[in-house]
Amino acid sequence: MDRYAGYQRLDVSRLSDGVLKVTIHNPGRANALDAVGHAEITRIWRDAEADERVRAVLVTGAGNTFSAGGDLHWVQSLADDPQARIAGLREARELVTNLIEFSKPVVSAVRGAAVGAGLVVALLADVSVVARNARLIDGHTKLGVAAGDHAPLIWPLLCGLAKAKYYLLTCDSLDGAEAERIGLVSLAVDESDVLDKATDIATRLAGGAPTALSWTKQALNSWLRAATPHFDAALALEFLGFAGREVQEGIAAFREKRAPVFQRAEEA
Repeated sequence: MDRYAGYQRLDVSRLSDGVLKVTIHNPGRANALDAVGHAEITRIWRDAEADERVRAVLVTGAGNTFSAGGDLHWVQSLADDPQARIAGLREARELVTNLIEFSKPVVSAVRGAAVGAGLVVALLADVSVVARNARLIDGHTKLGVAAGDHAPLIWPLLCGLAKAKYYLLTCDSLDGAEAERIGLVSLAVDESDVLDKATDIATRLAGGAPTALSWTKQALNSWLRAATPHFDAALALEFLGFAGREVQEGIAAFREKRAPVFQRAEEA
């Protein structure tokens, strides 16, 4: 486990039969991803790729929450510091591309909320197992930036453009049952069954033919690679927004637990 010893926001353990369990863990912060956590959830896929003992990955959140997404202090740094934005854009791109290029099966087990960067991992997993009462929220436009990250890359492919536009423009949350109904996730089960079901699937995949599974995944992910220009454009627009006025209001509203009030362009 030496290669994983330095992780601070991820608990990494080995299950039987080649399954690596990765648990997002930020106590008291709903497993939010601060600068350290975001860097680690980006890097873990390279470490697991190089680990010959790993044949599948199970990713989940500690307790009853998957991840509340980007930590507000980290988000504020993106809005305030141009160098932080440059580094953040690079890392956000690597999170998505590392997941797409990761050759081994990934299963996500989602309970509670999955938001922002946490939702990236939940939905880019090869198999997503969510609680029927889980809450999936993109949240970008409510924060005051474009829905970048994974959203234009995979939402239209999973659930169609009409549903993608609705949820990404409104930032409405959807529960696991509705996410399964529209095809956004693989399976929705009772909350008490999520981890067992996801573990069973990861174990089955770890026991499968590794080359056949890897090549099947590579072929299917060609759909995502083909959409990379859409992803790059969306990510650039998202981080351009971090330099604007709207994100400051979005952050303030989040801190003050109120609805944001965005000015029209002519009022700015």
